[in-house]
Formats: sequence, structure tokens, C-alpha cells
Amino acid sequence: MTDLYLCGYAALENGVLQDAAIAVSDGRITAVGPAADVTPLFPEANRIDWSAFAAVPGAVNAHSHSFQSLLRGMAVDRPFLEWRDEALYRHTPLLDPDTLYAGALLAFGEMLTAGVTTVADFFYVHGPDAANDDAVIRAALDLGVRLVFARTMYDWPGAPEAYRESVADATARTRALAVRYAGHPLVSVHPAPHSPHAASPDMIRAGHGLARELGTPYHIHVAEEPFEVEETLRDHGLRPVQWLDSLGVVDSSLIAVHLVWLDPDEIALLGARGAALAYCPSSNMFLADGVTRLPDLLAAGVRVGLGTDGGCSNNRTSVFEEMRMAALLQKVSRLDATCISAPTVWQLGTSSGADLLRLPVGRIAPGKRADLVAVDPAHLSLQPFHPSLLVAHAVYSMQPCAIRRVVVEGREVVRDGRILTVPAEDISALVAERLGRWPLWNGA
Repeated sequence: MTDLYLCGYAALENGVLQDAAIAVSDGRITAVGPAADVTPLFPEANRIDWSAFAAVPGAVNAHSHSFQSLLRGMAVDRPFLEWRDEALYRHTPLLDPDTLYAGALLAFGEMLTAGVTTVADFFYVHGPDAANDDAVIRAALDLGVRLVFARTMYDWPGAPEAYRESVADATARTRALAVRYAGHPLVSVHPAPHSPHAASPDMIRAGHGLARELGTPYHIHVAEEPFEVEETLRDHGLRPVQWLDSLGVVDSSLIAVHLVWLDPDEIALLGARGAALAYCPSSNMFLADGVTRLPDLLAAGVRVGLGTDGGCSNNRTSVFEEMRMAALLQKVSRLDATCISAPTVWQLGTSSGADLLRLPVGRIAPGKRADLVAVDPAHLSLQPFHPSLLVAHAVYSMQPCAIRRVVVEGREVVRDGRILTVPAEDISALVAERLGRWPLWNGA
């Protein structure tokens, strides 16, 4: 059966189309165009009335840490290393599979209501078996969000025990998980050696090699903080990107996260190798990391997507907000209002993010998966409304309450701000039940 979405407007790659129709069959977009042209092609279709809405592509969150939503507010206004120890390391021993499931429901559910239909979750609280990984994936499937599970490979001895694995174990477990979900319509698994700080050279090479074996990208935090640059200069005589290149791992499979502290040669190298960046502007501001040189990276040919990062280092989960933050942060840091545009950051949060994750989403076009968001053009945050202003309004002024419907893989999962799959009140109750055992709540 074909569903035919009859939309007041649709944001396509070549502009905003009024009185549009989007045909969807088996979770895939099969036709897009003026309703007068498309509707006669599908006389038996199930018609879905979106005439009061503007259809836009689902946003793509290129980097998050779902479990960190459980820690939101517990370590604010702290320098990076103090934040890491107080929020992450302190609470890691309390994270069992049931608690991680609750945290993933919280993070992914909030994302869905903010119009995020795809999320790359960089997950490193593995424990001795796959139970923690399974809990996060189960939460994504229960909610109906599209998940890239970036399974972290981590062997720095200073980290909590639950993070650490041998190179052999990390490789075997990541491979096994990727094979289990190969071909799944909503879940894909990517290797993710944590960072030059927290993954050994052998672990980084193993993650890169496994990505080549699986035909996926690999994810790694790079140059988020000055201390990371200082470490690689001290230990290897090279800056982080140059050191990774000396390992043979800087190529088109690389999705580097953050890339705040780079020099011009590193930027040029990343562009020449066809590498990608998952850019998290709000997190960089929250943790006082610095300002990634986004226009320079784009000019060098680096592919870029937007990420929210973790729920305790942002502390929001909206990629539409990251579009706004990316643009404003670059403008003010460069004192140049023209250095980046609304259409550019819109693309970073939709089609570009999809491309670097190698997923057929992020666009309303035939052949793409049907991940759609309906926004209300009559909402006050989108006024004054004109089709030519839709992208600028979505980037700079739209409030989350203007999002009225969310569809993933052709399935409606949010309606009028309410999650249809796992109700928000159930998520809140589960989070309260799990965290009610923690010292902060029981007074210990």
C-alpha cells in the first residue's frame, strides 16, 4: 500500500514546493512533486492530509551519547576534566542495562519530539558482555528512531572498567554486533575508537581496519581540548590529525568528532583525504572547548554533519538548535555575518549528515527513506511565513512546539508533540524509578 502525503509545502533540495505530494511505499519515498501531478499516479493510495503543514526532512544527529541524558544537570559550569570525572566517571558504576535503556529512551524520545529521525550514538559503557549495547539498541527500536550505533573501542587504563576492552575483544564484539544488524532497516553499527587520548594506536588501527572490512565509516573524537594536542605533541611529536595520518587512518572512512584545535595543515590534510566532521557547537560552548573553524573545514572539502553530543554537555537534543548555534557561533567568533548561511547549516543537519553516515535519508526525494517532519507554518515562531523564508525560519527562529508530526521509515512516531510508540510519561516514570536508587535522590 502506498501512502500519499498531501502537504501544504515541502522543502526539497531545489526549493520549497507549495501544494506538494510525497508518495511512500515500504518506508521509501517513491515520488515527489506537485500534488496535481503526483496524485493521479496513485489512485488507490492511502491519502494523509498534511495540507496544514510544511514537510521537511528529518534531522540527522551525527554524534550523541544517549546515556548522558541521565546525568543532565549533575555537573554544570565545570571545566572539561572536572566535568568528565564528576558526571561520567562518578556515575558509570550505577549504569546497568535497565538504567541505560531508560537513558536511551529519554535521549532518543526527546530527539524525536525535536524532529531528529536519525541519531549516531557513540556508546562506550559496554561492561563484560553485550547487554548494555543491546539495551540502547532496544530503546531505539521501541521508539522507532533510526540508529547508527557507534560502538566505542576504548583501552585507556585511566577510564572506568566498564569502558575498557582489549583490542581483540573490542574488535570481535563490534564485528559480531555489526553482523547481527547487517541489513536492518533502522540499525547500523560502526566502529568507534574513542580518541587519541583514550584508544591506543593498536585500537585505533583496529577500528579503522574493521570499518574497511564492514564497509562503514568509523568515528573518533579528535582535538576537542588543548590537552589532547599537548599529549600527542609530547608523546609523538605530531599534532592529532598528523599523528592519526601517520597511523594510516585518515581517509574517507573517518568521521572525526569536534576538531576544535587544528592548524591549517591539518585542515588541508583532512580535506585532501576526504574525511568528515561531526560538529557539536553547543557542547563545545558548554564545555568551553573553543570554536571549530567550520568555514575553513568546509572550504577545504571536509564533509560535515551536526551533532548534539551528550545530554549532560549541551544540555539539549535538537539538531535544529545546533543549526542555529553553528551559524551564530561562527558569525560572532569571526565577526562576519556572511561567513556561513542558513541554507548551509540546514544542509549540515540534514543531507550532509546523512551522507557522512552513508544513509539514504536527509532529503525528500525519490529513493530516499521516508523520514519526514511536519512543521506548522502558522506557528508564531515561523511568522511571518512565506515559502522562501522556511529554511531561514527553521534555522533561526523555529521553536520545537512548531513540530507537529514525525515519521520514520514511513511510520508516524510523533503526533502533536506526543510520542506514539513509548509515551513520554512512561519514559519519565522509568527514569525516575531507575535514578531513585542513586545517592543524589535517596539522600546518601
